[in-house]
Amino acid sequence: MTKAVAYREHQIARTQGNVYARDYGGAGPAFVLMHGFPDNLGIYDALVPELVASGRRVVTFDFLGFGRSAKPANGIYTFENQLGDLDAVVSQLDLGKFVPVAHDSSGPTAINYALAHPDLIAELMILNSGYDDNFPILWPEMVTLFASESLAALAGSFAQSPEQLGWLLGWQKSRFSDPQPAEQRDRFNQGVGQLIADNFTQQPSSGPAFMQLASHFFAELARNTKRLPELKRLDVPVKVIWGEFDPYMTTQVGRNRASHFKHASFHPIQAGHWLQADAPALVAKEMLA
Repeated sequence: MTKAVAYREHQIARTQGNVYARDYGGAGPAFVLMHGFPDNLGIYDALVPELVASGRRVVTFDFLGFGRSAKPANGIYTFENQLGDLDAVVSQLDLGKFVPVAHDSSGPTAINYALAHPDLIAELMILNSGYDDNFPILWPEMVTLFASESLAALAGSFAQSPEQLGWLLGWQKSRFSDPQPAEQRDRFNQGVGQLIADNFTQQPSSGPAFMQLASHFFAELARNTKRLPELKRLDVPVKVIWGEFDPYMTTQVGRNRASHFKHASFHPIQAGHWLQADAPALVAKEMLA
């Protein structure tokens, strides 16, 4: 059972609507935990108490279009706008130097923010996530479907049918969970797996934000591949903490990510893609070490 931890809620003003954030008080530099495009800040519910118990400040937030943040009917969702969401959280909460923590599709946001504002970065932490297409990666089939222009008609058919979308979500969930040990698999199916399904099926849905971001995904990876030489110039500590049971962003992907930074260390964890929920105590131990 996840421990209850007190937090202050904030509505961070953005042009398209408010970003919902939770601020768990403590000593800096604050950990700012970011989610990917199939989920929301709830993926960190098991990790936050482990970090807060150490006395550190922790901030979680939902990107626009996800969770409890605004989902404007005609919203525009891009990776550039997600950089703006992070910047608004950091500035409006007056965080000063902080530790961005990336997961899944927030890899570009965390890394590119660090490149743009190295003076604000105390340390950079990267969990299983994407950034570039320099190293071969088999992306999740659901992401590939919505990211591929040639499959737009098929993707649109899934998006318009709750039954088809539900089947696709269930199939993709099993692809992530099959490599996990039974205990982790059960916890994933009841926790993060259900959170992801709710993210798409409950109204207002995060489906529009997911579909727009997915449609930009391959172009974002290509842009970031050109920026890889810049990573060596980032003069801050980088921890790459990686779930070994991820069938897509494998351990080799994590080691390759770490290799691009000057001051990086690599920490494999016996967990799946959502390692922060699978093994929160182990992930917190590496983050706090």
